[in-house]
Amino acid sequence: MTTTWDPSLYLGFDDHRSRPFHDLLARIGAPSTGEGAPRRVVDLGCGPGHLTALLTARWPDAAVTALDSSAEMVAAARERDVDAEQADVVDWAPAPDTDVVVTNAVLQWVPEHPRLLPRWIAALPSRAWFALQVPGNFAAPSHALTRELLAEPRWRGSVALRDEHAVPEPADYADLLASTGADVDVWETTYLHRLTGADPVLQWISATALRPVQAALDAEAYAAFRAELAPRLRAAYPQRPDGSTWFPFRRIFAVARTR
Repeated sequence: MTTTWDPSLYLGFDDHRSRPFHDLLARIGAPSTGEGAPRRVVDLGCGPGHLTALLTARWPDAAVTALDSSAEMVAAARERDVDAEQADVVDWAPAPDTDVVVTNAVLQWVPEHPRLLPRWIAALPSRAWFALQVPGNFAAPSHALTRELLAEPRWRGSVALRDEHAVPEPADYADLLASTGADVDVWETTYLHRLTGADPVLQWISATALRPVQAALDAEAYAAFRAELAPRLRAAYPQRPDGSTWFPFRRIFAVARTR
């Protein structure tokens, strides 16, 4: 089963989705120019490329490499004049001059990434930076209710989604990265997003968590699945008197600097 991506749907909540990238970038201490400035910066899983320009602006003298496994996302990035390449992160290895790697909301899709992290960091030069952010909300109602519906007789066996153990906990990332000998900074943040519009949580997860469901079902079945899921999400995330909806979203961050 191949999961395709819709860049325009993904960007529907661009401000909320981009905020963790800014917070992650703020913890990378590589100078912008001059001595110690990075030679190469990698956007590992660049998506539609809307944030890659921030890396170019932060490190104007660096060569910026943008990679994504989705052909749709690479095409969208190229429309933004980002020189993106299609590549699977599982097959990626840092070039010898890679001094900064940023991977934002990507590795949750790569079950084997805890095994890959030590290999990547070991291949980086001295004083390089590796920064990651992954969602930590797989136990949240948005995901738990989706899994519960998929377990019901009509949908059982149609698709298997990641469970609440899809990514390690912050302490696990800290131990894993520290075992490489790098200096490590790990934290988590729960953002309380204010969403508007009809069924906004359903719209949010349609661009991400529901992509495997859409890929597994035909259009009619997928529409029926969404119709069943919508009232459950409305109950879990009730609309406020002003028409908005609070959507708590936990994210996990880790920054490692090689010695």
